[in-house]
Amino acid sequence: MAVRWVPALVVGALWWWAVLRLLTAPDEAGVLEGAVAAGGWGLSLLPVHVASPAVTTASRRRRSDAGSGPS
Repeated sequence: MAVRWVPALVVGALWWWAVLRLLTAPDEAGVLEGAVAAGGWGLSLLPVHVASPAVTTASRRRRSDAGSGPS
């Protein structure tokens, strides 16, 4: 389980390093810091909470008052 968290923590630490470097020393920060900060912000806009229906294990229950369906 720790194997899953290590890459996330490393990427998060790199993003925070880039953002703090841009805020504290903007004249010394370069393209790399800007790209890391912008990339991390861009990734935060992705809808990662959405999964395809094939991945979910939810079942579609019929309602008891649904009737017999279309005829």
